[in-house]
Amino acid sequence: MQSKKKYITLRSTRQIILTLLFFSIITGCSVYQTMSNISRVKYKIHSAKDYNLLGIELGSKKSLKDFNSLEILKLSSGLIRGNLPLTFLLNVEALNPNDGTGGYPRTDLTIDSFPYRLYLNDKETMTGNIREPVIVPGKGESVLISLEIQFDIAKSFKEKSMDDILALLLQVGGVKGSTTNLKLIANPVLGTPFGKIEYTAEITIIDKTFN
Repeated sequence: MQSKKKYITLRSTRQIILTLLFFSIITGCSVYQTMSNISRVKYKIHSAKDYNLLGIELGSKKSLKDFNSLEILKLSSGLIRGNLPLTFLLNVEALNPNDGTGGYPRTDLTIDSFPYRLYLNDKETMTGNIREPVIVPGKGESVLISLEIQFDIAKSFKEKSMDDILALLLQVGGVKGSTTNLKLIANPVLGTPFGKIEYTAEITIIDKTFN
């Protein structure tokens, strides 16, 4: 009787071990699939708007001649004080192609954190993060991550004159402004069914082309 009871106990233990092993394998495969899907999420700089320098809107400016005398005086005084705050809104496009096609399971993701460093003309100007998580559904569509940018361009470009600074800002924030002068180095943290997952290395985000 005791031998039979021992046999039942050993059999039950074996079943438990096999069950745990089975779920471990299934979970491991799911984690691997999730990690694979995360590596497919791409980013690029989509657009930048609402450039404002010391309270002066730059969106309507085409050249240095478009700044009136009062604006030039205001900006010159700010440069002398070393205080030229620049603000604008930078939109980063995040593409989640995991829509359930191409052999990849559909995966909805959340960008829980997006610590970044912003570069203007390859010069680091500021660091920042998103204020709240951004949902990137697995629909093969992209969403925009809006970053509120604010830094003192006088401190970032101390070696440049007022004309140089304004010419640079017109390149990125004027009527014909382009985001080609901007670059982000980011390390996103994504929310998944298995918890938060951080990228193994920082990623570089530029305009026009997904990284």
